[in-house]
Amino acid sequence: MLNIFVCEDHDAQRQNIVQIIQNIVLMEELDMQLVLDAGDPYVLLDKVKTSQNTGIYFLDIDLNSNMNGLKLAQQIRLFDPRGFIIFITAHSELSYMTFQYRVEAMDFVLKDNPAEAKVKIRECLLHAMERYTLQTNKTHKVYTIQTSGRKISVDYKDIFFFETSSNIHKVILHAKDRQIEFFGTMKELTSTLDDNFVRCHRSFLVNRNNIKEVDVKNRIIYFTNGETCLMSTRMMKGFKQG
Repeated sequence: MLNIFVCEDHDAQRQNIVQIIQNIVLMEELDMQLVLDAGDPYVLLDKVKTSQNTGIYFLDIDLNSNMNGLKLAQQIRLFDPRGFIIFITAHSELSYMTFQYRVEAMDFVLKDNPAEAKVKIRECLLHAMERYTLQTNKTHKVYTIQTSGRKISVDYKDIFFFETSSNIHKVILHAKDRQIEFFGTMKELTSTLDDNFVRCHRSFLVNRNNIKEVDVKNRIIYFTNGETCLMSTRMMKGFKQG
């Protein structure tokens, strides 16, 4: 999932940008979430420092602060070198400065033309999603889910286990920061995923890399995020913690 950040000191303009972004994410069913919109660059930077997901940053250049959007972008790069930075400003003459600051901006959106700005924001979001998906697939093993017309990619390392849903023909993925229900079966998952995923119960398929402890006596598996699942007696015999 991509995290979205907006930094714009003008309240009305910031709210407008946020509304445009949220509408596009909803309509395009993008695997993104708005994490923070702020007028103060220092508030945004503090949030970036603790964020673990790649970000998309919509930054005004003139922020009425001793840290302008260009300097903010430089700081963001220290914590999120692969993030996507888009400048939204009324100062078209400042576009050349993005190269001087070496922040590798994805795009430069002008506020002067609201209709065009909306189109550009949409293009930036779609392009960022495409590039992020390609980067993730190259550097990590991912499991991609198709649900409600939306494609969601989750790193193998972030998956704790799959659970059979009470809804017929559906399973629930338990990941680091969310749970996702989708159409599928344990049999399909077992044949698709690698050897790190082990069937420990007819209702559970676990990622052995995220197991914290196996309570053999009570047949309970504990995961590093605090969740648990059951382990059947029959499957326990062939189950070995990695």
